[in-house]
Amino acid sequence: MYNKRRIGKENEQKAVECLKQHGYKIVETNFQCRTGEIDIIAKKDGYLIFIEVKYRANSTKGLPHEAIDIRKMKKISKTAQYYMLVHNISMETPCRFDVVLILDQEISLIQDAFYAIF
Repeated sequence: MYNKRRIGKENEQKAVECLKQHGYKIVETNFQCRTGEIDIIAKKDGYLIFIEVKYRANSTKGLPHEAIDIRKMKKISKTAQYYMLVHNISMETPCRFDVVLILDQEISLIQDAFYAIF
């Protein structure tokens, strides 16, 4: 049976493993609040990194990166800002937004994929 939530969790776990191999220290997964959700929050090289994971089994419904539009970027940016507020993290802290794209079994990591948009 097709279970979208289970498949999503499995692919987020694949993304976590990929990030760890690239030296990321995972801080939190699936941070949720009223403004939205951030799949993975990590630290590396002095940066606090907010990571979006996008999965597609194949390209028939489009490529994974096509699902990250301006609306999604705004939502992630606002959620990241809220995360920093509730965790008393200075707004001066260097941050960036990375994306992990999974197409079937192929995993790609895009560092600094977009800038905060409010």
